[in-house]
Amino acid sequence: MSQQLPDVQASSPEVTVGLNRVGVTGVEKLVKVARPDQRPIILMAEFEVFVDLPSWRKGADMSRNMEVIDETLEEAVSEPTYRVEDVCGDTAERLLDKHEYTTKAEVRMEAEYVIREETPESGRPTQSSADIIAAATATEEEGTTEKIGARVTGMTVCPCSQGMSASRARETLRGLDIDDDTIDKFLEEAPQPGHSQRGHATLTIESSGAPEVDLNELIEVARDSMSARIYNMAKRPDEDHMTYQSHQNAKFVEDCVRSMAEGVVDEFPDLPDDAIVTMKQSNDESIHQHNAHAERVAEFGTLRSEVDGQN
Repeated sequence: MSQQLPDVQASSPEVTVGLNRVGVTGVEKLVKVARPDQRPIILMAEFEVFVDLPSWRKGADMSRNMEVIDETLEEAVSEPTYRVEDVCGDTAERLLDKHEYTTKAEVRMEAEYVIREETPESGRPTQSSADIIAAATATEEEGTTEKIGARVTGMTVCPCSQGMSASRARETLRGLDIDDDTIDKFLEEAPQPGHSQRGHATLTIESSGAPEVDLNELIEVARDSMSARIYNMAKRPDEDHMTYQSHQNAKFVEDCVRSMAEGVVDEFPDLPDDAIVTMKQSNDESIHQHNAHAERVAEFGTLRSEVDGQN
């Protein structure tokens, strides 16, 4: 007759301090995202799963956490799943149900998402990628909130250095006896050089239940917030397009965040006022050893008022 093994995790710890997050990270699973009348998208996703732990309990049931993740994600693969954030929400709710001592469960997922598109001038087929960010938090008192978003890469040009180049060009043209009206027209048509950066835009939206946003539209808002989009493959006309567009649309890191805010308000007007919008922009500087960063976190109602000029 086998002896029952003791449940050490359910015993009391020597130091009775509760913990906010206990769980597992780096869990990789295949997730199948269904699409109407199209083949499903297969994602290799990496998950983080956490529950809170009361002060009287020594440890969480790690094997139970993994069991819930396996169960939920296997269902996501075998049945149509149209929102990756719902996978996180379902997992968080299951965790809450299966851990009687837990009052809060959190699930976060990231995966690389590939987008098929064409280059801007030559029309060649190519691909770009975005990092999908999905998350959910389930609590006994407040229910479940879900988050969906993406992190994308683009190009920015510094307006300050461009302004200095324009001043230099203006003085040079004046020295060649070019009149100011002609100089103004030239500088308007031929934007001057400025130092460029590779920019990283992160945009997420969180609400009670699943946010009513289309992931592809959200990615478009993030990509369009920078000076220009970039492409994995580019012929010379495409390179010229990107260079000209980025210099014609020079932006500070702060401008990119504001562009994201404007894009969210324009594209998703039906979001609830209490939806949380997080916008971050980080630029890899080309002429400095440091990088530039700006961000804003706000409720959608507040953001809409600011964009509409009501504040």
